[in-house]
Amino acid sequence: RRTQQFIKLLAEAALARRIYAPELDAEQVDLMVKAAPLHDIGKIGIPDSILRKPGKLTADEFEVMKTHTEMGRAALESAEKRLGERTPFSAMAQAIAYSHHERWDGSGYPLGLKGTDIPLAGRFMAIVDVYDALVSERVYKKGMSHAEAVAIIAAQSGRHFDPKLVEVFLEIEHEFPDVSRFLRDDAEVNLPRAAAAS
Repeated sequence: RRTQQFIKLLAEAALARRIYAPELDAEQVDLMVKAAPLHDIGKIGIPDSILRKPGKLTADEFEVMKTHTEMGRAALESAEKRLGERTPFSAMAQAIAYSHHERWDGSGYPLGLKGTDIPLAGRFMAIVDVYDALVSERVYKKGMSHAEAVAIIAAQSGRHFDPKLVEVFLEIEHEFPDVSRFLRDDAEVNLPRAAAAS
């Protein structure tokens, strides 16, 4: 739910600024928001011993973890085949699941795509997924502050993240803490009035 609200904030802000128009339009934003919760669906195929490990993953464990992008796309393709048709939603969900760990400089996975070769939705999801991972508490780490997370994302502009989207993120980052606070893992869903209405 958090990443869905984060991507909504970021994508709507990019749309308002006409970043990546005409590729980014209201329909694409809507599809991204709807598909965002499926970005890590492939983790259902990752053993709990890796997902819930309280320490740093070994190199071999990390290689297994990286396969969640491929498993996610495969699961979504399988669902699409059962439905018997390819829809814009299924295409968006597959793009997000498969490409959200690609990096702007080409050092990501699974394909090592670079720059605008990375699907636009994957570039949006990369920012919001990393932000959420940084500020959220996990079994293996404490959550960091909003300011620390913003500084890390800013520092990774042009390396991990699309620099145009980082610029947008930095203009609206002050809106992100409310989402984190209202959608904590241990909290009932209770969005701020503005987020709930939009």
